[in-house]
Amino acid sequence: VEMHAIQTSGNCIRNISSDEFAGVAPDEIVDPRPLSEILRQWSTFHPEFSFLPRKFKIAVNGAAEDRAATAFHDIGLTVVRDAGGEIGVQVLVGGGMGRTPVVGVVIREFLPWQHTLTYVEAILRVYNRYGRRDNMYKARIKILVKALGAAAFAQQVDAEWASIKDGPGTLTREEFDRVSAWFTDPPYAVLDDDDATHQQHLRDHVAFARWVGRSVRGHRQSGYRSVVLSLKKPGVAPGDATAAQMDSVADWADRFGFGEIRVSHEQNLILPDVRLADLFALWQEAKAAGLATPNIGLLTDVITCPGGDFCSLANAKSQQEFNAALQPITGALQGLGVRGGGNGMAGMQGGMPGGMQGGMPGGMQSGGSEVMNSGGGAPGGRAGIMQSGQ
Repeated sequence: VEMHAIQTSGNCIRNISSDEFAGVAPDEIVDPRPLSEILRQWSTFHPEFSFLPRKFKIAVNGAAEDRAATAFHDIGLTVVRDAGGEIGVQVLVGGGMGRTPVVGVVIREFLPWQHTLTYVEAILRVYNRYGRRDNMYKARIKILVKALGAAAFAQQVDAEWASIKDGPGTLTREEFDRVSAWFTDPPYAVLDDDDATHQQHLRDHVAFARWVGRSVRGHRQSGYRSVVLSLKKPGVAPGDATAAQMDSVADWADRFGFGEIRVSHEQNLILPDVRLADLFALWQEAKAAGLATPNIGLLTDVITCPGGDFCSLANAKSQQEFNAALQPITGALQGLGVRGGGNGMAGMQGGMPGGMQGGMPGGMQSGGSEVMNSGGGAPGGRAGIMQSGQ
């Protein structure tokens, strides 16, 4: 089924992240999937980078909106075009969340796409050589970049890159086209982007209109939309789905799309290719299955790690704490977003990122929490401010 758990843990290059709407987003400049797959194939079982100072995460974005949160990864790559239409990559390094949130810095504004692998390799070599191994809390690349300074770090990377630039790792058009062939468009029908029946459903059903406003995204193909299925129903552990719900989603992917299901870093599911005329039928079935909560991007669209109930690394029972904390304030703060984990592994949202760290180790009930707020996930955003409370 083309799924595996390789390099999902340990001090290695983790799975490559990208935009959940890649290939279908109206604001997409360049499809980031081929480059993401090339990086995945290159990094899997890479012998030189199997024991880095700490885990290493790479994200690739190709759209105007940075849904891949590239500024909060160890390496963030944004695929862009220059004035002449040539494809290149903007390179950020040193981003991250957790106990030391840092926004990544740009070390190269435009890197020709052919040099992506060799330049990433140069970054990793510098990190592998100089990254701290004496303190796991200071072992991420963000600490190294901050200690050296962005300019000095970039100089180290350029010096390393000079020895491998134009070498065997340089990408060719043939290799790029080979990988791109895996990401062809499905057989879209020729449809009008204005459906009278859909408009009538919006007028007749307030709940449906609310769901469309929150859970339905635009599509570059006329007559189609992308749908986000919320796994954040109140009272249910965020990100959890039952076997019956998973069976239903698989069925909807076949009936309302082309058999494809995507997972977002916000812990929701995406059906990327749904006909506009099918939205009402999908909403009815999703509502019956408990997967139509209209809260995408709102306060109750919470990201949490498994927490102390399941994870030996957690300092708090994050799912319980967040559910309890949200109940009295959901109505007043619906427009804000919260992200957090029980060991400080916080994620980002364009509204209000959040992290929660517990008071007692071993998954015991936390005596306090830390909430990070007032940050932003958009380009040029900043890390949040940590606040403690009891």
